[in-house]
Amino acid sequence: MPPNSTANLSRRDSKVHAGKHGRLRAAGLIGSSIEWYDFFLYGTAAALVFPHVFFPDAEGINGVLLSFSTFATGFIARPVGGLLAGNYGDKLGRKPMVVISLLAMAIFTFAIGCLPATATIGLTAPILLVTCRFLQGIACGAQWGGLALLLSESAGPKHRAFSGSFMQVGVPCGALLGNLVFVIVSTSISHEAFISWGWRVPFWATALLVPVVMYIQLKIEDSPEFEALKREVSEVSASKPAVVRAPLWQAVKSNWKTILLASGTLSATNCVFYITIAGALSYGTTYLGMDYNSMLIAAMLSTVVAIPVTLLGGRLADRIGRRPVIIIGGVGILIWAFPYFALINAANMAMFTIAVSVAAVFQSLVYAPVASYFGELFAPQIRFSSVSLAYQLNAIIVSGSTPIVMTWLIAKMDGSTVGIALFVCATAFITIGCAIALRETNPKVVRQSPTAVPGEHLHANSIGG
Repeated sequence: MPPNSTANLSRRDSKVHAGKHGRLRAAGLIGSSIEWYDFFLYGTAAALVFPHVFFPDAEGINGVLLSFSTFATGFIARPVGGLLAGNYGDKLGRKPMVVISLLAMAIFTFAIGCLPATATIGLTAPILLVTCRFLQGIACGAQWGGLALLLSESAGPKHRAFSGSFMQVGVPCGALLGNLVFVIVSTSISHEAFISWGWRVPFWATALLVPVVMYIQLKIEDSPEFEALKREVSEVSASKPAVVRAPLWQAVKSNWKTILLASGTLSATNCVFYITIAGALSYGTTYLGMDYNSMLIAAMLSTVVAIPVTLLGGRLADRIGRRPVIIIGGVGILIWAFPYFALINAANMAMFTIAVSVAAVFQSLVYAPVASYFGELFAPQIRFSSVSLAYQLNAIIVSGSTPIVMTWLIAKMDGSTVGIALFVCATAFITIGCAIALRETNPKVVRQSPTAVPGEHLHANSIGG
């Protein structure tokens, strides 16, 4: 074949790959956004609606605490979903777990919008609410690892963090969509109608996720790394399988320290994010008398800020390494903790908007490299199990508990935010310390090599990493 023909074929193959990966990024972004829309929608409803609908007999702060307790149930369930999906995702592939989790999330979120109120069916209503939230949490826990690996493993070795950041952008996009729909519905009808039936509309909108699920199932291929593992199964001896029989056990046995450190890096970003989208809304309405629609708009603006910063963080992680980006974000959160609450306590919407928007910048820098970084820390044979466990452990410890901790600390300190500000500082120290203790998967020597794959040098000769 003439050299020019070979070059033309190479360029065509490159364009085809780029086109496929572009469609994968788009599908991943849309699917992740709607999935997180479903999950975060519950947090907004827990702060503003559920105390009236499902806990009408609880007075004042007790109703809010009960509502946030059901919110935390989803985080308790997320490790269950992560472990189930990780175990089967390391055996069957990334894509099947993504499809199952997205479809399950759509079903259970829609179901929440159909639940009768406590005034209609009594205690059965909050029991059904907790059940749906638990199942929603399992679906969310199953989704993150699969979609993160599908995006990052399918990208070129020099663009993995940027590609994975499209998955991470789904978080602010989902929060933005959830708040936007809530604002539109709540401002379009009376408060009485909103509490009665209007709050259900955003939950029913999750039906839009179904076409995305079908597209991923029919049009998206599994990641090249997992396909390579499947091919390797037929080439290696039975005594050295490419696909581990018990990936979850192998992950914990050989990588428990790395899993715990990786989980710890998420502490500050999860803490600040859930304060902004849930805790601060409750605090502002309960203690400061602020308008919740205005605060929702401010929270929406902070998520708008987070979207480009997350993509930028992914780019930076490909250029300077994963750990530096996470550490910069963690230091920023540490410095901003007390100014954040000082601005919120001004009970002024402009100050509130500045507080949550600046926090979103630092929080997004911590979060941006995680989709690629976590995967690179572990060998492909146990990667899904490991990243799911690391991610979901922090969800149950920090994410789900933060609104409850904030509400409890402020109540115990007679409205003072000093306690929760110190709590944010503690999570920032944990993030920084864990990032320093972890290995860099994209060091200078890897970045400068045109063929080196981030993380490959860490577990080239070991199943466990």
